[in-house]
Amino acid sequence: MKFNNKIIKTTFLRRPNRFQAYVILHGKEIMVHVPNTGRCREILKPNTDIILRKEDNPTRKTAYDLIAGYKDGKLINIDSQVPNKVVLEALSNKKIDKLIKYNIIEKEKTFGKSRFDFKLSNENKEIYYLEVKGVTLEEDGYCLFPDAPTERGTKHVLELIDVINNGMNAGILFLIQIEDVKCFSTNGEMDTKFAEAVKLAKNKGVDLFAYSCIVKEDSIELYKEIEIIL
Repeated sequence: MKFNNKIIKTTFLRRPNRFQAYVILHGKEIMVHVPNTGRCREILKPNTDIILRKEDNPTRKTAYDLIAGYKDGKLINIDSQVPNKVVLEALSNKKIDKLIKYNIIEKEKTFGKSRFDFKLSNENKEIYYLEVKGVTLEEDGYCLFPDAPTERGTKHVLELIDVINNGMNAGILFLIQIEDVKCFSTNGEMDTKFAEAVKLAKNKGVDLFAYSCIVKEDSIELYKEIEIIL
């Protein structure tokens, strides 16, 4: 997926709250929007090289989104709007082997009390609900999710078990917004309930996927499947 808007590499200064950050641009300190409610503390450190994307909406308070940062030489995309777009592109291009048979792709569909990222189906009336989680937390190639407690995420996982119990199929795809990684695990130290819910979901028949991405300053795309260790 190519970013159409202007991309600028510059320097991170600080992040006073979840949605705002201050950076240096053309020698001046400006405020930008951070499209990620996670902590990203290991990425957004003072004087880190970061990537901005120009936004053309005149009603916005900020002219740029902070979409990625460099950590130990690795570029990590942190835009929380990106994972669903990357997965949609991958589904459309039949890049996820287990889901190739589903040729009808619907976004943001509700089942029970949850709205899932994708509802997949085909002419044989097979139905598959897919939830996507963006992953940005990485240490020495080992990736974890979440980087902050996620009650909503746990609710989604448990609802996917209900999908299975109703005779349909379901899965969780952890999209690692980094290229060079070794494996993925749930972050039980950060959110025990989420980690336990994922283990339960797997035992009940919910598919688990983890994919890394090829991340560039002006693009991101699904790369390869990564080992999951629970």
